[in-house]
Amino acid sequence: MFRVAFQALNGSSLLRRAVCAGVAVLLAVAPISSADAAKRKKSSTNNKYAAYVIDVKSGKVLFSRNGKSLRYPASLTKMMTLYMVFEQLNSGKLKLDSRMKVSRYASKRPPSKLGLRAGSSIKVRDAIYALVTKSANDVATVIAEHIGGTESNFGTLMTRKARSMGMSRTTFRNASGLPNSKQKTTAADMALLGRALQDRFPRYYKFFNTKSFRYGKRRYGNHNKLLGRVRGVDGIKTGYTRASGFNLVTNVKSRDRHIVAVVMGGKTGRSRDAHMKSLIAKYLPKAKTGRRLTALVVPRAGTTKRNYIQLASKIRLPKAKVAPGAPVALAKVDLTPVPAAAPQTAPVALVAEQPIANAPIQLAALPKARLQDNRATASIRQQPTRSKQLTVASLAIPPMPRPANDPIGDLSTHASAYAPAAATKSPQNPGIASFEAKPAPAGWQIQLGATPTLSGANKLLVQARKKNKRLLAAVLNHTETVAKNDEVLYRARFAGFSSKKSARRACKILKKQKFACLALNP
Repeated sequence: MFRVAFQALNGSSLLRRAVCAGVAVLLAVAPISSADAAKRKKSSTNNKYAAYVIDVKSGKVLFSRNGKSLRYPASLTKMMTLYMVFEQLNSGKLKLDSRMKVSRYASKRPPSKLGLRAGSSIKVRDAIYALVTKSANDVATVIAEHIGGTESNFGTLMTRKARSMGMSRTTFRNASGLPNSKQKTTAADMALLGRALQDRFPRYYKFFNTKSFRYGKRRYGNHNKLLGRVRGVDGIKTGYTRASGFNLVTNVKSRDRHIVAVVMGGKTGRSRDAHMKSLIAKYLPKAKTGRRLTALVVPRAGTTKRNYIQLASKIRLPKAKVAPGAPVALAKVDLTPVPAAAPQTAPVALVAEQPIANAPIQLAALPKARLQDNRATASIRQQPTRSKQLTVASLAIPPMPRPANDPIGDLSTHASAYAPAAATKSPQNPGIASFEAKPAPAGWQIQLGATPTLSGANKLLVQARKKNKRLLAAVLNHTETVAKNDEVLYRARFAGFSSKKSARRACKILKKQKFACLALNP
């Protein structure tokens, strides 16, 4: 009996020991399991991810997740590289059949690439196809060196162009999107660039719809697997690096709806594409139909000066209500055809009061007037309106010869705080103010760029002067207006340098600060 009891007691002791040991093991393992779970949860969180969907017709953001958080663009960078190429084509500096030389540096760029040999050349047309389909890094560098001289300088021009378009958080350092810790963007900025490419270059945008192209003996397919598989998709660009994940900007037009969608940081190309498809399926039906309500992101290439103003400015001037009353003399109109001539001074109507900020206001040149008969007047009574009366002025724009060696053209953006001359009463028309364009001071000038807006030109000059107060103390901010290919551009210049040497010295310093600069002797 005692033996049985002893055995039972001994057994229970062994049981207690086993239970205690098991509890100790569980307590020891619990922290490790918790740490592993936290680690797994952290690894499952994708800090590269961002997505953005915008309705092009209404301007409404339909979806945004980390849309304004900084991300690596990878080969989405090539969208801006192509934007710069299209500008060169539009200005006539490049043609689709122009050839660009391949440097040793360009030929050594890592894949994806065409494998161009140093010393060879490639046509602009083939270069565009190579970027759209193969996403060739060697070709991107060829373009950068041809336009910017060096890839680093081209990156600066790309960044300035991006900022001028409103891509405020984007910085470019190369033309390809190859890894660079300082090259960053946002999904929202990439969506804006996708819209800008269509608004500005509808003709060249069609390249993005290319499914494949042949170069030499090889055929290269487009990396964008949604082309031809998802209804309405006509581009735009894919991208991938280890740091960025799988990126995609997509344009969709279907059933009178139009959206641009961006996915960044996908873990695989397949998961990225699947997510993009789901965004399209969900948000395209929510997009606006009918007429587009938003202004173009940038003025369309080839627009007239009048249309340029209408697109660049959302200001509506009040309409005058007319009733019988005050006599108003009409102009005499000369209907004689005027032959085309070299650039001449053209009178341009401006609003003297209530200046419109950041919007260049320039109307088409007015023809000389002479009527064949003497019925040149009419009696019209003007009914007073509640809106403030606007005073109209005339501005004479002098001819602006473009230097043959001007490498800046319309690539850069920014400008000056140059104020127009004060208004004076016209002796012929009291009550009508007339502005005379301020002539540039004598001496050498330096040009920092040509921008699509006067405010952009002023901004560039202000930035340069802020960094170089002593260097630019003796010269004046100066802007010039030039019309080229039916576009209005504003040249940002500093004028009044005493010598060629001083102008070039200033340019040298400004270039080190990442400003484009060209010394000129008007």
